[in-house]
Amino acid sequence: MTIPFPHISPIAIGIGPFKLRWYGLMYAAGYTLGFFLARHRIDTGRSPLDLAALDRLIGYLVFGMLIGARLTYVLIYDRAEYAAHPLEIIAIWRGGLSFHGAIIGMAAACALFSRRRKIALLDITDLVALCGAPGLFFGRLGNFINAELYGRPTTVPWAMIFPTDPLAVPRHPSQLYEALGEGALLGVALWIIDSIARRRGAYRRGFDTALFLVGYGVIRFLIEFTRQPDAQLGFVLGPFSMGQLLSVIMVATGALLLALASRAPPNVSTV
Repeated sequence: MTIPFPHISPIAIGIGPFKLRWYGLMYAAGYTLGFFLARHRIDTGRSPLDLAALDRLIGYLVFGMLIGARLTYVLIYDRAEYAAHPLEIIAIWRGGLSFHGAIIGMAAACALFSRRRKIALLDITDLVALCGAPGLFFGRLGNFINAELYGRPTTVPWAMIFPTDPLAVPRHPSQLYEALGEGALLGVALWIIDSIARRRGAYRRGFDTALFLVGYGVIRFLIEFTRQPDAQLGFVLGPFSMGQLLSVIMVATGALLLALASRAPPNVSTV
């Protein structure tokens, strides 16, 4: 038993040679949502940034995300292919982005922005963690529409046969699992925990960043058990995928940051 895959054209609008893809629209929706959430944080006094700084930060984040996501994919997931065809590295419109790499790229962008604007790095990353997590929902919907990054074969009643699957077997719709888990669930949980921590005076700079790293890492690690590993890599350590190994690093980094943050005195308004 399977659920029919909703065959949605990856092209949302096509006028002559101009083609606007759903995948790009999903990223735009994620950044738009993040912008309005960040603006709300600024308006309520929960971030030291102003609106002008926010506009500049988004530019930094876009470039950091694209560069980090692409380079990580090239170097870790498909090095041999891009070594043979180096010009393909810049063809990001053909796919090949790593979310873990996007995190690294955005962290570097935040560090550069922090240095230039003289704003504490963790104040910036806390804002990005809180306001960026809900937007992950849209990115995974884009993966689903493209019928990419599908799951492993399964017999669950909600399995789907993806049109891009050469084996044409029922699989987990793991993109939807990730949209709900990494995007909706994690995003809502972070906002609730942040609000409670501030009301109780337990918030510390870096708290939201740490929770995002731990939360995303745990959710992604578990969902990876249903996701088909990258064909060119397969499993890299026993039953574990590269995505799971990178997620373990995220969890460890977040746990360390949480431990360090918990030792610091409150230094941010608990509005």
